[in-house]
Amino acid sequence: MTSSLFSSLPLNPAQLDALSGLGYAHMTPVQAQSIPPILQRQDVIIQAKTGSGKTAAFAIGLLHHLNPRFFGVQAVVMCPTRELAEQVGQAIRQLASRMSNVKVVMLCGGKPFGAQRDSLQHGAHIVVGTPGRIQDHLQRGTLELKGVTSFVLDEADRMLDMGFADVMAEITAKLPANRQTLLLSATFPDDIKKISRSIQKNPIQITVDAEVAHDEVVLEQVFFEVQKHERNVALLAIFEHYRPANAMVFCNTKKQCAEVARFLREHDIEAAAIHGDLEQRERDQVLLQFANNSCPVLVASDVAARGLDIPSLEMVVNFELPRDADTYVHRIGRTGRAGESGQAFSIVTPPEAPRMRVIEDYLKAHCVCDVLASLDRDPNYELQGAMVTLQLDAGRKQKIRPGDILGALTGDAGLSGGQIGKIKILDNGSYVAIERSALRQAMNYLAEGKVKGRAIKVRRMKAQR
Repeated sequence: MTSSLFSSLPLNPAQLDALSGLGYAHMTPVQAQSIPPILQRQDVIIQAKTGSGKTAAFAIGLLHHLNPRFFGVQAVVMCPTRELAEQVGQAIRQLASRMSNVKVVMLCGGKPFGAQRDSLQHGAHIVVGTPGRIQDHLQRGTLELKGVTSFVLDEADRMLDMGFADVMAEITAKLPANRQTLLLSATFPDDIKKISRSIQKNPIQITVDAEVAHDEVVLEQVFFEVQKHERNVALLAIFEHYRPANAMVFCNTKKQCAEVARFLREHDIEAAAIHGDLEQRERDQVLLQFANNSCPVLVASDVAARGLDIPSLEMVVNFELPRDADTYVHRIGRTGRAGESGQAFSIVTPPEAPRMRVIEDYLKAHCVCDVLASLDRDPNYELQGAMVTLQLDAGRKQKIRPGDILGALTGDAGLSGGQIGKIKILDNGSYVAIERSALRQAMNYLAEGKVKGRAIKVRRMKAQR
């Protein structure tokens, strides 16, 4: 039987040191089953949902096989969205933190092509990116794949849903035949089976989706049956009764996302929408504020249903039921993760009743229905983020590091460490989350004081649309 301890794996000391430093001790079920064959360079199919630990599983394998002395692309990880790619890239960098000279390059749309080209020219070991931008670099001759020994398709089913089948095939055709291919997918429809047959050799299939879906702790999964005109009332009632610290509300259309976020803000619930019509910069800023507790409610279309690393999400609401049961499972899978409790609620109108029956068949369980009248509502309820995000006009290219911002705020500005949240450094800008009660104090200092010896312009970010 496979040991659940990472120390039982045949990893080098630097990898084990990094795992220990990051708090990794016991493997999740998907890691215990998949890492041994990955280390043996076998092709593997992993069918598992978000939160199962699959990213660390394949990242550990990629780094184990890497030759840091060869500055050529040896591993490619392809993801459906930029958000997921950035999370995967960050995870790989963290796991490689104790290894010398491992370079990870991100190739995603919405970022300058020239900077990515220059990074590749200086040498890269691992490329993490989205299909369109990877294809772009291949077509322009700025990405060379002849040295690739490991290829990962992460959330392959999502890439198919987004119409990337031809792009995936074109990229795969340019890879060396003698490579390891890892295919990760939350579902395993016929199209994914076909892709596996065409790009993998005798793959080992590991399925933990059912185990994760039923073992995770979702304390409540309730459906509220209402008339169409009562949908907004039902949403507000759910918030006023359950009073979550944060939540995601899923909608089926872009227009619906914007309208629901506006409705919540009009009722003193701080919310922001994320959907396909937002520019990449706007998407990034919305996700940043949600992740650092500056904006407690994210109203999302299914572009955000997978791949977002959002721990400790208290509540998910389906403002409208999705049209298939698999999407429903992925939506509610955002809460109740890693043994934590969660709540999942769905608003259902009479025409959507057949969708609820499909979900019941899929889950092999009866859906619990309730009525709005059963909810005790607080008319004075309001929800604001515990933090506020400040945007600074200096970043990595100005030699600003997280410690510089933290030092300035806890030093001359007089804030305590507990009043400062997540800090994110970009090329020409930085973001820092400040406890709401300390906002004025932080703003007053940054307006007059300095960070690393230079005056910094700062502004408060507010939730968008």
